[in-house]
Amino acid sequence: MTVPTIIVSLSPQDAREQIGALSAVLIDCVEGGASVSFMSPLTQERADVFWQGVADGVAAGERILLVAQDEASGRIVGTVQVVLRQPENQPHRADIAKMLVHSGARKRGIGAALMRAAEDAARAAGKTVLVLDTVTGGDAERLYERAGWTRSGIIPNYALWPKGGFCDTTVFYKQIAAS
Repeated sequence: MTVPTIIVSLSPQDAREQIGALSAVLIDCVEGGASVSFMSPLTQERADVFWQGVADGVAAGERILLVAQDEASGRIVGTVQVVLRQPENQPHRADIAKMLVHSGARKRGIGAALMRAAEDAARAAGKTVLVLDTVTGGDAERLYERAGWTRSGIIPNYALWPKGGFCDTTVFYKQIAAS
């Protein structure tokens, strides 16, 4: 089931104004068990510091921050980043990072919509190779496969679950045509 959702790219100022809402999504995901760089419990302060750094990256032109907003309430229910800054020998590549959907908004097509928007934003920025990693065996892995991403391989014991214990990660890539 899909719900009316708007995907928007946040300016640095908008990102700073939405830190609380972005932190709420991140905290929900971490507390729900998502291995997305943070251990549980994730405090509001730590989450806010993370999103401030993301806003700074947007301001520096190093990344694009996309959010999914519930059309009726305007509430942020998901987010994804396109990391544009890469080594000088990889100007054609971008990383997809922190694709997060609030637990109360999952299974409604929001993750797929965020990924389409991320690919479009990367294409508009002149990127032709996209890379991401995700927990092996999770819902996100299936989402990326359905979206046409190619599995490159699995790295065992890559990270920790938020409450401890190792998890594997699957690396994906996607070739896209420049716009």
